[in-house]
Amino acid sequence: MSIYSLKTKLSNGEELQLETLKGEVVLIVNTASQCGLTPQYEELETLYKAYTEKGFEIIGFPCDQFGGQEPGTDEEIMEFCTMNFDVSFPIAQKTEVNGEAAHPLYQYLRSQAPADEKFDEAGVLQREDRDMVESSDIQWNFTKFLIDRKGNVVHRFAPTVKPAQIETTIEQLVTDDK
Repeated sequence: MSIYSLKTKLSNGEELQLETLKGEVVLIVNTASQCGLTPQYEELETLYKAYTEKGFEIIGFPCDQFGGQEPGTDEEIMEFCTMNFDVSFPIAQKTEVNGEAAHPLYQYLRSQAPADEKFDEAGVLQREDRDMVESSDIQWNFTKFLIDRKGNVVHRFAPTVKPAQIETTIEQLVTDDK
């Protein structure tokens, strides 16, 4: 299995075959409209606009599993993102990221970068430390997975890591992996 064997539905009902992202650097983020971290949409959009022409894609996955902070319909979520943050990157339909009903993409991402590893001071998951939590579950909204051009999950970033903090890593991947 790879990320490219999976698909998802976008908020507008279109199906996105992740295979179409081969050769792109991809950031996958579980999002919420009523979270203290919601302003990260602004920095995500800034990154998207800066790097999309260099082969960078972002997909937001609204999720209501953390404190009920994404209660809206797919249409309401997209309207919120557009009106408040001018989001132009794809937003998926509301998605579960943990539990038995977790989207297959999130099952895959969690298996590739489990949370039983510690985040360093920069918010990057460190594979050497395995005493933080006992499962690969997503811990909160705005957990970020960065995927290289070959489909490898290369980083899992903590929710509190702001998108601007990972810009250097994204820039390196879009430059080095061509």
